[in-house]
Amino acid sequence: METIIKLENINKSYKVGENSLHVLKDINLTVEKGEFIAILGASGSGKSTLMNIIGCMDNSDDGEYFLEDIQIHKCGDDELGKVRNENIGFIFQKYHLIPQYTVIQNVMMPLLIRGMSRREATEKAREILESIGLGDRMNHKPNELSGGQQQRVAIARALVTKPALLLADEPTGALDSNTGKEILQLFKKMNEIGNTIIMITHDTNVANYSKRVLYLDDGVLTEGKTNY
Repeated sequence: METIIKLENINKSYKVGENSLHVLKDINLTVEKGEFIAILGASGSGKSTLMNIIGCMDNSDDGEYFLEDIQIHKCGDDELGKVRNENIGFIFQKYHLIPQYTVIQNVMMPLLIRGMSRREATEKAREILESIGLGDRMNHKPNELSGGQQQRVAIARALVTKPALLLADEPTGALDSNTGKEILQLFKKMNEIGNTIIMITHDTNVANYSKRVLYLDDGVLTEGKTNY
């Protein structure tokens, strides 16, 4: 198996007044290519902090983080920005679509940022939207879509760059139960065709769609169960 992510003894603390709050405590995690992992934890467990570190949006205080062959713990801000754009696809609870852009323009954006031609970016965005059932919504604005459709657009935007890792933060949190299940089934299909996924959630039912569940409690990460 090919290792995508390796975290070794990751710690993170924040200053709260005169005190120090130890949010992540000696986190160790190995993720292999093609895994679908859920990190399950209650509010305040450190999930968001861990997601920000895995997503290269924040640095740990100490420890080592390898993403493929990149030593993330040694990267500066500019390098981290490049890694985020080229190696990680983000899927958030609130979609983060650009409201004045059409669906296809939203999905093209990461490719244009990379310097791809508009023609090629349009073609790749069209292909990914058709593959997830949004071929007839390409020229709609986000406010003309349902919540589930907006989340599918966000997923297409994350997939279009073919990232090493898909990082999903509470991806069904803004959706009703049935729509949430549809999105999670889409995640399973994405994983079946080879996408590596880490999903952050507080919901056991959501976590159970993954193949491997890890538990984060008071900053401590422990192995949970596998769902095969």
